[in-house]
Amino acid sequence: MEFLGAVAPASPFFERHRDMTMMKIADTIRAAAAIAAAAMLTACNTLGIGGEQLAAAPSNASAAVATAPDYHIGPLDQLEIFVWRSPELSTKVTVRPDGRISTPLVEDMVAAGKTPSKLANDLEGVLREYVRTPEVTVIVSDFSSTYDQQVRVLGEAQQPIALPYQAGMTVLDVMVAVGGLTEFAAGNRAVLIRGQGADRQSYRLRLNDLLRKGNISANVPVLPGDVILIPESAL
Repeated sequence: MEFLGAVAPASPFFERHRDMTMMKIADTIRAAAAIAAAAMLTACNTLGIGGEQLAAAPSNASAAVATAPDYHIGPLDQLEIFVWRSPELSTKVTVRPDGRISTPLVEDMVAAGKTPSKLANDLEGVLREYVRTPEVTVIVSDFSSTYDQQVRVLGEAQQPIALPYQAGMTVLDVMVAVGGLTEFAAGNRAVLIRGQGADRQSYRLRLNDLLRKGNISANVPVLPGDVILIPESAL
């Protein structure tokens, strides 16, 4: 017995046509999603943590070094002081917590905040009272490192720490020292903060490209006082 209003079974041709249409719609959606994801990734690679547009960090070592400040002696630094042809005046000293040192014939001279060459000149000025044309050389043999001579890493690093700056240090050296990124790090949204006050600048870093893809072009020099901020991924 047939009932009025019964729905006739769909024909095989109609079913194939419907399936093909649904497949095309799904492919279109996937393609659009891929394009949107790529655009979002590109935007993330050029934006900072707060969403601001950032320039890439200088990759030219000479350009970075041109802005690098001279090393300034800090408390607890260990110094080797050589007075030419006067071995009895040459000595090794540790800068006291108050920033001063004492050497043969020189008492309580301020060393902290001076470059090694400046301290050498000051020592020569005092020693001229006792030695004809003294020539002094100051070498920092062990660095305790004040804050403006450190590179600090904050956020999603395995071991966020402050590192004493060393000449020629790069972002890769820093990331090796901190053990790399955590699994939640948004490495390509990391920010390098350089300078203080009105001279402060922020640059974007591509840590994912450097550490997870081996893209060495993402490795850039760091300078004393740099701060690297690594945000957590939003996904």
